[in-house]
Amino acid sequence: MSVLYGQSGVIIRPAGSGDRYGNKKRDYGPEAERIPLTQINVQPSGGSSEDTDDKQVTVTGWLLISAPGTMPDLRETDRLEVDGIEGVLEVTGKVGRWPVPADIRHIEAQLKEVT
Repeated sequence: MSVLYGQSGVIIRPAGSGDRYGNKKRDYGPEAERIPLTQINVQPSGGSSEDTDDKQVTVTGWLLISAPGTMPDLRETDRLEVDGIEGVLEVTGKVGRWPVPADIRHIEAQLKEVT
């Protein structure tokens, strides 16, 4: 394994529940599934922004790339805890999957951290 993909973390998959109207609610609390994630590289992407109107909020962009030959089951509704990064990261948008003739080579996902 390359040093480039030496990071690991945990996928936080929300528990699903619904209200009486059929609306789905995502629960990232104790009922959420926690899935180990290895062979990834997470790096800053897209800079950060601050909103100081009501309270201090900083949004930082990150890019997750999995090692070649791996295909973690990461979904757009998941959140992540990544070694070396404080806080919880949210997947923003669709997870990109890059196929090659025999297998899926790797995935990429945009993440954000809100503090």
